[in-house]
Amino acid sequence: MILATASTATSALQQMTRTVPIVFVIVIDPVGAGYVESLARPGGNVTGFSLFEYGLSSKWPELLKEIAPGMRRVAVLRDTAVGSGVGQYAIIQAVAPSLGLELHPIGVSDAGEIERAVVAFARVPNSGLIVVGSPSQVVHRNLIITLAARHQLPAVYPLSYFARSGGLISYGPDSIDPYRRAAGYVDRILKGEKPADLPGASADQV
Repeated sequence: MILATASTATSALQQMTRTVPIVFVIVIDPVGAGYVESLARPGGNVTGFSLFEYGLSSKWPELLKEIAPGMRRVAVLRDTAVGSGVGQYAIIQAVAPSLGLELHPIGVSDAGEIERAVVAFARVPNSGLIVVGSPSQVVHRNLIITLAARHQLPAVYPLSYFARSGGLISYGPDSIDPYRRAAGYVDRILKGEKPADLPGASADQV
């Protein structure tokens, strides 16, 4: 059997085999991505633990508004190359009007793009920053945290280690616990149970 981390690895492995058991962790929207039929009934050779559902994204602008009530503009750092970046932005976009927020999406394909966009955005007062979950944001997290602090942008991040690295606040899942839970599934599968019979689950929010 195979333990897969994140959507890229899970997708590649599923294309390679429909028989070898696969347990995934740190995946966003496994149903929408087609890895499983549903979390309750995976239905194939793949099961595992979703990082979080898109609905969680609505909490990020709400938290920013609580921290900085006068905020009017929010930059959303997202990776359009992955489906989760699009999905998370759609939820934020849906709640922004009720909070009186004007959104400005920023791509995160490389460090130079991030720095140029954040510097330009930060020139207008009453602005904040939302960093959605994706591998690119993890890679560039130190740069993003530094830019937010330098330009005094209140910022909310998707995982707790952003806050531990100096970010203002985070709201998102426990990124370690899914691995502990996956170990239990690995044990059960090696003892003869099938992935199709092991329901997936979402990580707890912290």
